[in-house]
Amino acid sequence: MLDGLRQFIADIIAPHAQDRAFGDSDYRLAATALLVHVVSLDGQPTQAEQSKLHNLIESHFKLDRGAADRLIADATEVEGEAVDLYHFTSAIMRSLDEEGRKRIVQMMWELVYADGEVTEFEDNVVWRASDLLGISQRDRIDLKHAVANRAGGQVKDGALGG
Repeated sequence: MLDGLRQFIADIIAPHAQDRAFGDSDYRLAATALLVHVVSLDGQPTQAEQSKLHNLIESHFKLDRGAADRLIADATEVEGEAVDLYHFTSAIMRSLDEEGRKRIVQMMWELVYADGEVTEFEDNVVWRASDLLGISQRDRIDLKHAVANRAGGQVKDGALGG
């Protein structure tokens, strides 16, 4: 009876969760949801952003194209249901060490620079996520500069969050 009640509550809270290939406690789902959030901030993701997202997911998580597509689809669903970033960052905090969390922030910056334009909203979201992930301001800014230099972008030190 208790198991039935738990399932009933789970179905109400997340009715499609059992259909997901990646579970809610999987840090890859949480990290990808953060990345989906970043590419969705300024409207519909561009082709460059979508391509970059797929490449990052495939290479970082060592997934084939089909598994990456499924992870992105699952992450898009949970990101749409989320009310804040904490749900995602807490799952990442439980699973990754500081270097792993820095890599997630670096991936976020890579997506921010994928379309060649950094908005204050994007900068602010990376700042907030970095803070929740326990990444120092200095490391966040260093990662931003490194990605910007590789992307050939301009970094505004006076922008929101550095």
